[in-house]
Amino acid sequence: MSSWQLQEAKQRFSEVVRRAHDEGPQIVTRHGEDVAVIIDMAEYRRLKGQEPDFKKFLLDGPDWDDDLDFPRQRDLPREVDLGW
Repeated sequence: MSSWQLQEAKQRFSEVVRRAHDEGPQIVTRHGEDVAVIIDMAEYRRLKGQEPDFKKFLLDGPDWDDDLDFPRQRDLPREVDLGW
């Protein structure tokens, strides 16, 4: 892991982010003390256990009764003038 003084990390933020993505976590220090870690988003999601999963999202939805009735209008569609 690389270590960056806060002032240098602010000045070279793009490089810090690139290195976090390419090389791994980047430590930021202030007055010689570790105060923050910059990590890649994929690593953050892995650590948090919140990797987006569309299938899980759909399956975790509310349970609906099987007898739900969604009424439809049976009116004919309106006529549209396409100008032809």
